[in-house]
Amino acid sequence: MADFQNAQTLDGFTMKLWRGERMCLIGFDVENPPADLVGFAIECKFPGSDDFTPLPNRIAFTYDEPAHTAVDGTRKFSSLEAPFQKFRWIHVPHDVEHGTFVYRGRMMHMPSDGQLVAGTTIELPIDLNPTSYEGILDVGFTRGFTSSQAFVDRVPAGVDVNTYGKSLIPSKTKDGLDHPKTETAMYQWMGFEAVAMIFAVLDEVQQQPDTTLDVFAYDFNEPDILAKMEALGGRLRIIIDDAGDHAAPDSCETRAAQRLTASAGAARVKRTHFNGLQHHKVLIARRNGQPYQVLCGSTNFSFRGCYVQNNNALLFKQPDVADLFGEVFEASFNDPEHFKAGALAQKWHIIETAVAGAAAGPRLHFCFSPHASSDLSLDPIGNAIDQATDSVLFNIAFLNQITSGPLYDSISHLYKRPLFNYGVSDKASGMDVIKPDGTSAEVDFAYLAKYAPEPFRSEWSGGTGISVHNKFVVTDFNLPSAKVFTGSSNLSVSGEEKNGDHLILIEDQKIAVVYAIDALLIFDHLHFRSAMQQAFTNGGNNQKTPIPPLLLKKPTAISGKPAWFEEYYAEGSQKQNDRRLFSH
Repeated sequence: MADFQNAQTLDGFTMKLWRGERMCLIGFDVENPPADLVGFAIECKFPGSDDFTPLPNRIAFTYDEPAHTAVDGTRKFSSLEAPFQKFRWIHVPHDVEHGTFVYRGRMMHMPSDGQLVAGTTIELPIDLNPTSYEGILDVGFTRGFTSSQAFVDRVPAGVDVNTYGKSLIPSKTKDGLDHPKTETAMYQWMGFEAVAMIFAVLDEVQQQPDTTLDVFAYDFNEPDILAKMEALGGRLRIIIDDAGDHAAPDSCETRAAQRLTASAGAARVKRTHFNGLQHHKVLIARRNGQPYQVLCGSTNFSFRGCYVQNNNALLFKQPDVADLFGEVFEASFNDPEHFKAGALAQKWHIIETAVAGAAAGPRLHFCFSPHASSDLSLDPIGNAIDQATDSVLFNIAFLNQITSGPLYDSISHLYKRPLFNYGVSDKASGMDVIKPDGTSAEVDFAYLAKYAPEPFRSEWSGGTGISVHNKFVVTDFNLPSAKVFTGSSNLSVSGEEKNGDHLILIEDQKIAVVYAIDALLIFDHLHFRSAMQQAFTNGGNNQKTPIPPLLLKKPTAISGKPAWFEEYYAEGSQKQNDRRLFSH
C-alpha cells in the first residue's frame, strides 16, 4: 500500500481511500449491484477516538416537510439512514491531526418492506498527514467556499449573511490596507492551509535574525501580510506589479511600495510589469544569503486571493528549487526588461528531489515567463492532455479568455473524448462542454452564483471579482505516470509571452491525487448547486415552481423507477468512468 491510498475488495464490494490535503476521497464499486442497493454509509474513526462517527448526507428518502424546503443545504442526515447514492465522497475533517483515520464503508440495502439493512462492510485506515513530502514539498489550498452552507453555518446567529460577508472583505480593492480584520477564526477558516503556509514563512523569517525575504507581489492589499513585511526592515526586498490599476497613486500596491520603501529602503523596493504583468506570487526565504525555502502558486497576497478565491500554494524546502527561484528574483530585480531574452526564460528547469535515507521525491520542472514563444511552456500541457489515457481534471480561472493555442485545442478535443474529465472555471469557456452521453464536462461559478435557487442564492457570493482563481491541470492522477501543471500562470498565449510568471510540472502520483481531489471538491460543490437549479423552473412572475424534488431513490421494486446506480453502469458513459476511476 502506498502512503497516499488504501483499498480492499470483499465479496464484490470495493472501497478505496485517497489522501488529499487535509481531506480524504472515498471511492466505492460493486461488481454486480443487487436490485435493493440504495447507496453507501460512511463512518470515520478519528485519531485518538474509539468510536466511529457517521458522515452526514444532505438529502434523504423522505422529509417531514415539502422536499423543496427540506433540502435547504443546511439539514444533514446520518448516512446510516440516508446513504450516499454516489460511488465516491470527499470527507473534509474539521481538524486534521497527525495519526490514522479509519473509514468504514457499508453497502446499504432496502428490502421490499422499506427498511434499511446494512450489508458488506469494509474498514480501511489512512494517514492524512498534512505535509505532502517532509523536507521537500507541501501543498496547500485556500478554502474557496464563501458561497457555501459551511460559511453560513459560521455566521453569528441573527446576523445577515451578506452583511457579515461584506464586513470581512473591503468593498473596494483600493481600501484593503485600511480594512479592519476582526474575525480571526473566520479568516483562518477561509484561508485554510495555503494562507497558514504564507504566514508561517513570514513568521519564521521575522523570528530568525539571520534570515531575509525576497518577494514577488501582484495583487497586494492584505494588511497583516504587509505589516509583517514592514517589520523586517532592511531584511526585505520586494518587486511589486505596476501595471494598470496597480500603478494608480491610491492603489494598495503603490501604497504598500511607499510603506516598504520607508521600512526597508528605496533600493530594496522595485516596481515592474515585465512586458505585461508582474504576475508571480512568491516568497523566497534566505539564511545567511542562501535561499532555503520558497512559497509560490496562485494565491495573491490580497483579501480575495487569501480568503475568497479557490487558490493553491506550494512550499518548497528543496535547496535546488529555492536556488532557482533566487536566481529568477535576482534577474527580475536587476533587469526585468531583459528577462525574456535571458537563459532562465528559454527552457524548462528540471530538478530531482530526494531526502537522505528516503525514497526519491517528486520530479519537478519549472518554466519562467515571459518567453519569446508560449509554445515552450504550453505545448507540454497540451501534449499531456492529448496523451492522457484515464482522466483529466482542471481548474482554470480564465479559461473563457483562452481562445487559441495548445491548451485551447486540447481541451476542446478533450470534451469529446471518452476518458473521464471535469473542469472548473470562473466563467463559461464558450466551448461545447456537453459530452456524447449528455453529461456536462464543465461547471462555471458565475452562472450558478446568479441562477442557483434558494438557499444558495442567499449565500454570500464573495463580493465583486472572480471566485475561481486556481490554475492547474491534472492528468492520469490514478497512474504512476500522473502529472500536475500548476503555478501562477494563467496558461494563456498572451500571458506566457508578456507576464512575469512561473509554471510548474510535477511528475508524482501523490501530488497529482492531491490536486485531483481539490478539482473534484470544487466541481462537486458547484455541481450540487447545478442539480438544485435544475430541480426548479421559473414560473410566472418569476415564482419558483418545484419539479421532481431531490430525494434519495428507493429500489425499483418499491418505486417502479430505474435504480439510482443504473446510469453508473452505462457502457462508455462519464458516470461509468467516474465509478471505476476512483475505486480502483
